Amino acid sequence: MSLEQRWLKAVYGDSQWLAPLYPFGSLYRYLMARREAQYSSGKKSVWQAPVPVIVVGNITLGGTGKSPLVAWLACWLVQRGYSPGIVTRGYGGKAANYPLQVAATTDPAQSGDEPLMLAQQTGRPVVADPQRPRGVQALVEQGCDIIISDDGLQHLALGRDIELVVIDGARGLGNGRCLPAGPLRESPDRLSRVDAVIVNGEQRHALGVNAVSMELAPKRWRHLHSQQSLALAPLPFTLPVHGVAGIGHPERFFNTLRSLGVEGDMHPLPDHQRFDSQTFQFVGQRPVVMTAKDAVKCQALAPPDSWILEVEATLPPEFEHWLAAKLSAISERGCMNG
Repeated sequence: MSLEQRWLKAVYGDSQWLAPLYPFGSLYRYLMARREAQYSSGKKSVWQAPVPVIVVGNITLGGTGKSPLVAWLACWLVQRGYSPGIVTRGYGGKAANYPLQVAATTDPAQSGDEPLMLAQQTGRPVVADPQRPRGVQALVEQGCDIIISDDGLQHLALGRDIELVVIDGARGLGNGRCLPAGPLRESPDRLSRVDAVIVNGEQRHALGVNAVSMELAPKRWRHLHSQQSLALAPLPFTLPVHGVAGIGHPERFFNTLRSLGVEGDMHPLPDHQRFDSQTFQFVGQRPVVMTAKDAVKCQALAPPDSWILEVEATLPPEFEHWLAAKLSAISERGCMNG
């Protein structure tokens, strides 16, 4: 188990060895609150895009399922006549120049894994740029009429029209403390100031606010090398397998595999794991099953019998109606201001 994984286990289990870090968590919380106040008061500038911006983010570390929500939003918006673009920081990637236009064939070392995955899944323009306003401008110049900002909740320099926060239902807010004493990037009361809180999976912890339920539903198997897609049942590979997950919450993926009858050895890896030739040196020649996020980084490294479990977010009709009404109101307000 990596140091990152031990820390995540501790903050979501409220281990007492974190007690010496409590003062630092309080300081972090104070600094984040002061920073938010500086933006809201105008002491720090906020750039407002000429098109609506939907921010999808979280207030916890460790993986919540926001990327599937971003993909769902992109598809939903296209179905309603919008031309969405996705802006992201590009965590884990390093490009020579920004903004970086992320295509389905972009090197993940430049873009990061999640931007490349989103480009492949949605077919929509994706731009990676640590300076989000600059990235949004590049998308608007391409003709995008609405922007989805992936993991942009804390990037307050970019104005937003809708804020959506994703919480992992099983882990909630952990011990309720801010970094480094807990998993929170902001105070829990931030949830009361966003437009919607979306809980991924069964909600097991009280949040103090109303929440929308989201499920990540397994849809199909995809062979890594041939890209052939097959139904969930019967399983297209033999058991047992080696399960691989370099995501924020690997156990969620492994539980999904088990629910589908997939058994074997499960290998949790650090989030945004960089793959190399040693990653797949497992004992025993078995099929390898991985996430879509991992798959974009190991096309040339994984064994021939490697499979991806494709999942899709599902949200209730009530959320769709709310979002459609919200966007309609934004559009009407824009027409009046124009």
